[in-house]
Amino acid sequence: MDAAWIVDRVSHAYDFYLWTLTRADKRVERWFLMQDYWPTWALMFLYLFAVHFGKKFMANREPFSLRWPLIIYNAALVLLNFHIFWELFYCSYMRGYSYLCQHLDYSEDPYEMRIAKALWWYYFSKCIEFMDTIFFVLRKKNHLISFLHVYHHATMFPLWWIGVKWVAGGQTFVGAMINSFVHVVMYTYYGLCAVGESVQKYLWWKRYLTRMQLIQFFIGMVMGSHSLLTGCGAVPIWMEYGAMFYGMSMIILFANFYYQEYVSRTNANKKRPAVNGNASNGFAASHHHSNGKKTD
Repeated sequence: MDAAWIVDRVSHAYDFYLWTLTRADKRVERWFLMQDYWPTWALMFLYLFAVHFGKKFMANREPFSLRWPLIIYNAALVLLNFHIFWELFYCSYMRGYSYLCQHLDYSEDPYEMRIAKALWWYYFSKCIEFMDTIFFVLRKKNHLISFLHVYHHATMFPLWWIGVKWVAGGQTFVGAMINSFVHVVMYTYYGLCAVGESVQKYLWWKRYLTRMQLIQFFIGMVMGSHSLLTGCGAVPIWMEYGAMFYGMSMIILFANFYYQEYVSRTNANKKRPAVNGNASNGFAASHHHSNGKKTD
């Protein structure tokens, strides 16, 4: 394998990439960050760079509190995700969309354009959500920056660039709509956590967020399987297989997180001796109210 062969392969791969751009959705090609893939990749690597070197930068510094920035940030994401959810739900209903096999309409029908714009906002929200990890870094909550957390945040942004670039509508609306609804609930929870201990003690439903996240991935797998088995063809076949592989990786990682957080830890706590009538690990120790151990 010589250098000339490598250069030739890279050249062919780039030519193929340029060809795929000619097949992209013309409605979105002039939208912010949609012209080319490189800005999205650059932002993803900037995120990974900031996380890695941010932890080193904060190593010998006091953590920031960031109470009000967290409250405002979570409230803003609740509103943004509700907007995305509502636009996708309402416009798909008005267009009579199927939840199992909906082909993309590339027309500039007003409802189709609203769906495309909502999906663009969904894509861009994944860039905004990089701040989840940055807040952890600034508050020195490094134990919450798990592989699952970084993997999911780093991959969703570039993957949804592909989705919006080629299929800004059709069957892709379902996953984004469900996930946006889950995020409304999730960011509401973490926004309330950021208020302080006076509110945290009433928040008993963290584990159900993880269950909701797992359910949404199972729904995606069922829908993907249906599409493959029936030959629906609503999205390109390579996207269907890619989405199935990604969804399976999420189920495995989230299921492991759920087991470690709520099954293994709970069993361990039950075996510990009580201290003054209370489990020694206590509520505060067993619940991470710090914008959460959030992974999605």
